[in-house]
Amino acid sequence: MRIPTIQGIIDRRILANYRCDPAVMQRVLPPPFRPQLVDGYAIGGICLIRLKQIRPAFLRLPVGIRSENAAHRIAVEWDLNGQTQQGVYIPRRDTDSRLNAWAGGTLFPGIHHHGSFRVQESSDHFSVEFTSDDHAAHVAVVGRVVRELPAESVFQDLEAASAFFEAGSLGYSDTATTGQYDGLELRCSNWQVEPLAVERVESSFFEDEQRFPPGSTEFDCALLMRGIYHQWQSRESLCCPATEVASNSP
Repeated sequence: MRIPTIQGIIDRRILANYRCDPAVMQRVLPPPFRPQLVDGYAIGGICLIRLKQIRPAFLRLPVGIRSENAAHRIAVEWDLNGQTQQGVYIPRRDTDSRLNAWAGGTLFPGIHHHGSFRVQESSDHFSVEFTSDDHAAHVAVVGRVVRELPAESVFQDLEAASAFFEAGSLGYSDTATTGQYDGLELRCSNWQVEPLAVERVESSFFEDEQRFPPGSTEFDCALLMRGIYHQWQSRESLCCPATEVASNSP
């Protein structure tokens, strides 16, 4: 699916990240994806992002759509034309925008589910929670800005974490067609992250014991981005042969 380049401002983006057993994560992933590892762990997480002034890039006026959005994401690798690619697989997207939910999977890449968001913020404290209308997804993240990552994080320091997530700018989302994934790349003009010390984190996806048995996943760290000028650029869809999808089914 191809859309015009979209631009705007990331008003606030929280990346709440989990470290997971690679073998367990592999069972969650559809082909052709496999987990991208950091210090022997697979990395998954939640992106809670508020966008504003979202509009086609050819419109120069500082106006546009504002929305709260959430995405469950997994850092992945896959092979294409004999080369290893890196990015993120996005099994689910949620939004408070009726437009995004209506157009997702048709005009916009990836299916979008509608949900309700509850947000409380100050300059150094953030609370974001959402529940989807279909009650299939729930996320809550509460935290405050600090100077360093948790000592137990798999990332050596903030610079290493920042570089890892900046490199994972290409995301592939589920579509209505099994084995086909819509591609969307995030291009930021002023990438910058801050650590968040998390006081509360909940995820219906990563706490689902059918996907992740007890002990197979653990919260790792959270990062905050604010005031980031960016573009969303459509990329070619990724398709997996039906025989490979069938062979990977339980």
